[in-house]
Amino acid sequence: MAENGNLVSNLENQALEIRKDILRMVYTAKAGHPGGSLSITDIVTALYFHFLRINPEKPTLPERDRFILSKGHACPVWYAALARRGYFPVDELLTLRKINGRLQGHPDMLKTPGLDITTGSLGQGLSAAVGMALGLKLDALEARVYVILGDGEINEGQIWEAAMAASKFHLDNLITFLDYNNLQLDGTCDTVMPIEPLVEKWRAFNWEVFEINGHDMSQIVNTIEVAQEVLGKPTMIIAHTIKGKGISFMENQCDWHGKAPNKEEFEMAMNELGGV
Repeated sequence: MAENGNLVSNLENQALEIRKDILRMVYTAKAGHPGGSLSITDIVTALYFHFLRINPEKPTLPERDRFILSKGHACPVWYAALARRGYFPVDELLTLRKINGRLQGHPDMLKTPGLDITTGSLGQGLSAAVGMALGLKLDALEARVYVILGDGEINEGQIWEAAMAASKFHLDNLITFLDYNNLQLDGTCDTVMPIEPLVEKWRAFNWEVFEINGHDMSQIVNTIEVAQEVLGKPTMIIAHTIKGKGISFMENQCDWHGKAPNKEEFEMAMNELGGV
């Protein structure tokens, strides 16, 4: 288990910078999805700055770990992590959603360095992850595949087909997170389409299941470490999160699923994060 206070502190500081990046990107683009990007910032930070075995200078190494953001509309957080890991200049983040730019409103693996899959059509990311994880097993490579799903996204039937396949093929190199903020575009998950009981569902599909606070960096780190030791089955980490986390007026508000802040809101948000 992780006991390194410096590691957790460094990751928390990095997550803070990425939250600022998300705001700058969406504000500059005048479009984007801040709420769901902010809810997974801590998880993405832990993966990209501690766990993922990747090399920005050799982005296609066969033995690299893979990451899939199945809820592709939350790509601002993915782009920020990639930039700060060195895949492209941080200044390029301000080109989000620009025509002919590399950072489109949904991730495009043919445009953006460091992407392993194009996402955006909800429900497909887990299927892609199962294929990647099975391929790594067949090639006898010890790399892992990490996936983040949205909670509203698991309304899609394809998710559960992929869940069955991951179990059938004993994909213990597959670690999946569920961003459980209980908000989707037009309401709460429990009113649009109830998804509980989640723990029992994933266990019934023969997955190893953990529940965590998705904003507690120590819990995130410790749980990933334990998940890496699971044998014979895939892992689901149900992360209880807050949509818009870190910005008081965005937290738990459906309205911030897919809209950009105006100048006053941007300045207020950046002040809350400790710097304009």
